[in-house]
Amino acid sequence: MTYVVTKPCLGTKDRSCVEVCPVDCFYNIKKKKYNDQYGAGLAPDGEPGMLVIHPDECINCGACETECPVEAIYEDSGVPDEYKDFIKINEEETLSMSDEDLDATRCTSKIA
Repeated sequence: MTYVVTKPCLGTKDRSCVEVCPVDCFYNIKKKKYNDQYGAGLAPDGEPGMLVIHPDECINCGACETECPVEAIYEDSGVPDEYKDFIKINEEETLSMSDEDLDATRCTSKIA
């Protein structure tokens, strides 16, 4: 099992989750197509897209879920039906990246 970032992150990108993640498994996906597809505005800083969790790096600690102020993070087995597409989005966005791309998009408490 892993945790998944879902629709409420679009237009938010609060990053409180990143601050508590002990393994730095969050990635900043700056793709406006998700904002357009799900009818979400841009983040307060004007950035499109959302954060996602790499399923192979997540250690299932759950720290991020309770920190998310917009309730965008769920355990993959508990994602509400209306957000099920986001399980695949988190997987596809991270598992398809090269090591260089992962390094360039990784969010840490120091680099969000």
